[in-house]
Amino acid sequence: MKKTILPSPHVLAAERHVSLNRRRFLRGLGACLALPAFESLRLPLLAAGGSRAATATGAPLRMAFVYFPNGAIQDAWWPEGEGKQFVLSRTMQPLASVKNQIQICGGLDHVNATPGPDGAGDHARASGTFLTGVRVKKTAGADIQAGISIDQVAARQVGHLTRFPSLELTCDAVRKSGSCDSGYSCAYQYNLSWLSPNSPVAPEPNPRLLFERLFGAGAPGERGASLQRRQAQQRSILDFVLEDARTLQRELTARDREKLEQYLGSIREIELRLDKSSRFGAPPDPAMPTPSGIPASFEEHLQLMFDLLVLAFQTDSTRIATFLMANEGSNRAFPELGLAEGHHYLTHHQNRSEMIEKVAQIDLWYMQQFARFLEKMETTKDIDGRSLLHNSMIVYGSGNADGNRHTHVNLPVILAGGGGGTLTAGRHVKFGGVPMSNMLLGMAGRMGVEPVERLGDSTGRLDAI
Repeated sequence: MKKTILPSPHVLAAERHVSLNRRRFLRGLGACLALPAFESLRLPLLAAGGSRAATATGAPLRMAFVYFPNGAIQDAWWPEGEGKQFVLSRTMQPLASVKNQIQICGGLDHVNATPGPDGAGDHARASGTFLTGVRVKKTAGADIQAGISIDQVAARQVGHLTRFPSLELTCDAVRKSGSCDSGYSCAYQYNLSWLSPNSPVAPEPNPRLLFERLFGAGAPGERGASLQRRQAQQRSILDFVLEDARTLQRELTARDREKLEQYLGSIREIELRLDKSSRFGAPPDPAMPTPSGIPASFEEHLQLMFDLLVLAFQTDSTRIATFLMANEGSNRAFPELGLAEGHHYLTHHQNRSEMIEKVAQIDLWYMQQFARFLEKMETTKDIDGRSLLHNSMIVYGSGNADGNRHTHVNLPVILAGGGGGTLTAGRHVKFGGVPMSNMLLGMAGRMGVEPVERLGDSTGRLDAI
């Protein structure tokens, strides 16, 4: 967080005759004070949320969405057999140890990502539609238009139960503007989470910043005290601002007093956040050292972000997350696999066997990273004695099916976890061509979210998951 240097009270007093400058200062101070809470909920507090985002045992129920780019080689992706009697495909071999905790979901479509009058731009539509179900507006300007993503629909209703309503992660660049794919804004390809139709939620790419946001700065054993000092400092700043504002109020016009009251309302909201922080108690303090920043190795970067997501779930810092492993259309090379060509370039293989084989290797590599994450979730015990994976619902998928042809039906999607015992894990199921949005609504229902009539092109809630 950028350090803010406050002017002295004497300087402020000298500037009171310029109310516009004063109001600008107050707004700037308010922005730097709008901080999240810094502690997880304990099991006794779960009852306050009733059945929302909780399992039958009272343990937290988590929901996450992990996105891989450019679709998958179909022959290497889909398993043999259906139901419980299925054989893992080549790409899914890394999931062997957690086979009974996954559902391979066939027949899920995003028809709003398919080409239409708006022409090319399948990569932008694929990721823009993935959690919203809408057809995104073709524009490279500021008038972007998508939809509220399912993670934010859920966060609005259950996010108050944790320190962070949701977490957004990436191992790619952060972009919310510019032209990326055939006249579509980069916002669609670099963001999975959408707070509103025109407001993507920027993901965090830096492991160090994510860690310090979750647990504070400093060495192990010092972070809790550091955060408590920070909270005390924030309270003292609030006291200073409020006292100074009361003095200023006597010198303002009626219109300016009204504007000041609006600002004081935002200060009261910050006070509530600090109260929430103190209510949660001492922050968790993982034994791991603070990450140094973004690793040079893509594999290390992915694994570190996955590890931090496990910690966030384990400490109940959040119950909702999205992770964009790489932007849709990513042309990253994989020297670790001996592949100098870019991923996106290789997916346009035109049925050339040597290029298909290289894409299959990349698909397998991404799956290995995801499998490592699931294994860690499975071996980490939750507060009810079950595993974190049992008490989670984790989607792994892409908004492109066949990267060569840019198809968006029968998407490559895996739903991992037991949903606290509500999911039918350990099977390959074919849903027969229904909107993926239906499954997203089914997941939200399990989170205790009040019924949402529609998400994008949904036709109902898919509960048979």
